[in-house]
Amino acid sequence: MRRNGRAGNALLALLSRDWLGVPVALLVAGGAGAGLFGVGEVWAVALGCLAVTVGVVLAVGAVRHLVLVGRGAGAGRPSGRLVEVGGHRMHVLAEGVAGDGPTVVWMPGGHAPGEEFGQLHAMTAARTRSVLVDRFGSGRSDVGPFPRTTAAEAEELLAALEAAGERAPYLFVGHSFGGLLVANAARRRPDLVAGLVLLDPTPLEVIAFAPPSRLVAGMRRRFLLTAVRHLFGAQRGRGGRTGQYCAAASIFGELSPTGLAKVGWETVVYDGDLGDLPLVLVIPRDLTGGEAVLAAAGDAVEAERIARFYLRARTRYLAASTAARVVYTPQGTGHDFPTESPEFVVGVVEDLVRELRVVSP
Repeated sequence: MRRNGRAGNALLALLSRDWLGVPVALLVAGGAGAGLFGVGEVWAVALGCLAVTVGVVLAVGAVRHLVLVGRGAGAGRPSGRLVEVGGHRMHVLAEGVAGDGPTVVWMPGGHAPGEEFGQLHAMTAARTRSVLVDRFGSGRSDVGPFPRTTAAEAEELLAALEAAGERAPYLFVGHSFGGLLVANAARRRPDLVAGLVLLDPTPLEVIAFAPPSRLVAGMRRRFLLTAVRHLFGAQRGRGGRTGQYCAAASIFGELSPTGLAKVGWETVVYDGDLGDLPLVLVIPRDLTGGEAVLAAAGDAVEAERIARFYLRARTRYLAASTAARVVYTPQGTGHDFPTESPEFVVGVVEDLVRELRVVSP
């Protein structure tokens, strides 16, 4: 099984190379096509023609992908700086002045780049020091090594902040899977962290014990298919590096009951793990936006049980610290409330910044 894991990571690393589509296309056109022509039979010649045609189409798409990637690399302003972490470059954007308060570090959900929280960052940087970090395989950062794991990314986040010369203590703010990540970073280096704001963070109980759902399992497959489509220029609109989809597919590999069983000790933040670290858990009051989950229930009793499970799981992180408290999001907002109510999120963060300034020596 370990050998299969190494092979899978090697394949992801290879697929993350944006140039891979060109040699694959040439192999299809030249290798398969020429081999079939050599048979001499009518059916083989027909298949050879088909292979050459497919190879040419793939080659055109692969070149289109490289052009789009090149345009994307040159687009936009060079906002932050690239720092070295483990031999790879990681992009860090830091703005504003911390003064006597903590440095706010944002981490969006999924495997999104830091710029997903660009609006929140800009609003915060006007009042204090604010930092966005692109995880490996996202934004302007390198793809980085495989496999991508929450544990590794927590260590890489801390290393990137140090390499960028950012000053502790940090106030980590993470949404969804980003909340899981910053909680892991805080567990590893509590001496560097002043507090946490967790925006509806992912409790791993919903991965291990939730009713069967194709949502998370399907994410990894979709990321892989998207990487292949981009590799051969079959995507719509702007291009993107295949590495970003491979990195996302890699980290979603641990987010399954079997995957979690292998990495649980390094990934789960257990009760009491954060001591008395100030922690603000920001969650919706209800399951707004999660109607599809309830719709999958067989009857009303099952739907009630599912709703109770998810609502209780949302409060999971309150047990991680003795100094934790809950703040509810505005009425009518769901899991994506950082996008729906950015002023509310910034207000919660700034309230904790002010509290930490009062208690800091």
